[in-house]
Amino acid sequence: MADSARVDAWLWAVRVYKTRSAATTAVRAGHVRVNGERVKAAQPVRPGDELRVRIAGFDRILVVRRPIAKRVGAAVAATAMDDCTPPRDPVPAFARRDRGAGRPTKRERREIDRLRGRDD
Repeated sequence: MADSARVDAWLWAVRVYKTRSAATTAVRAGHVRVNGERVKAAQPVRPGDELRVRIAGFDRILVVRRPIAKRVGAAVAATAMDDCTPPRDPVPAFARRDRGAGRPTKRERREIDRLRGRDD
């Protein structure tokens, strides 16, 4: 087993991205940082490295436990990293509307604004 792996291959192998090309594209776009620094796709990652991966507007914080370069099963992938991502804030109940409910009425809109703290 190697002591390091390419960052794009590792992200693909531990199932952060569905394809290797998607992982490479994300690294090139600057969505991946290793130990706080932007890197290139061929940057090696070693055990103990911290990766910050921006996906869908949120950062995932992953710590490399074991470098792997080949795609593995989900159970093995979970042992290759520590996910230190803090939990996201839940979406407030008032921000959700039933699908197909249409636009809010003027009264409903005022109530939503009041709950959000926008008293104009």
